[in-house]
Amino acid sequence: MRASLAAHEMWSNCPDRSARTARARAAFLDRFEDEVDPDRQLSAEERKLRAGSAMKAHFARLSLLSSRARAKRKGSQAS
Repeated sequence: MRASLAAHEMWSNCPDRSARTARARAAFLDRFEDEVDPDRQLSAEERKLRAGSAMKAHFARLSLLSSRARAKRKGSQAS
């Protein structure tokens, strides 16, 4: 409860939300670059393209899992 209160207070006083979350967004994107090219053998352009595909696959996987969970819940309610 305290953490939630602190978070709400922080965001209510934050003048630039994008700047506040910039480091987290960069780290999230770097994760995919590290996944596709851990040794940095690819060109920056190719690494970025592959990282983009890896990120799309990540979100597609999450979407699939969510869809299955909803279908499972719906099926158990029909019984």
